[in-house]
Amino acid sequence: MEAGLLSAVLGIILLQVEMTAQDLDLQKIAGFWREVGVASSQNLALQTPKRLEALFLTLSGEELTVKAAYNSSGSCETEQIVSSEVNVSGRFVFPGHREIQVIDTDYEQFAILRVSLHWRDKEFHVLKYFTRSLEGEYEPGFWKFRELTADTGLYLVARHGRCAKLLKEELI
Repeated sequence: MEAGLLSAVLGIILLQVEMTAQDLDLQKIAGFWREVGVASSQNLALQTPKRLEALFLTLSGEELTVKAAYNSSGSCETEQIVSSEVNVSGRFVFPGHREIQVIDTDYEQFAILRVSLHWRDKEFHVLKYFTRSLEGEYEPGFWKFRELTADTGLYLVARHGRCAKLLKEELI
């Protein structure tokens, strides 16, 4: 098990190095992203009453705005947050001790993000897999996500949601 954990950690580090070695194209990362998969070793990160369905990223000058669509007990809710720090290495810092790191993306079909949150004196880290499409999961990207998270243990695969569709159609 230790060898598997080490390979998973090294795989994440290698992907981070690969992503930061070439600058992230901030214009290409903007737009609609539907959450397809979530992996975390922390159960609390997967048991939230509000389920993220999708993000819409907008870049304006030096600010990245994230509009998130959640399903909260069958109702759609949105949250809009503006980054306090953006850099081309793929790291975005937001108020409330939140951070997003782009681990891997092809810009057109998939993105793998590492979301970090400091809450109640604890650090929570979640790997998330997103696609541009409302349907399917784009197999090559999803297999990269599964390889990265093979030793994580806890997974959630998102359902097709009406909140994601409403966000993509800019109705919420």
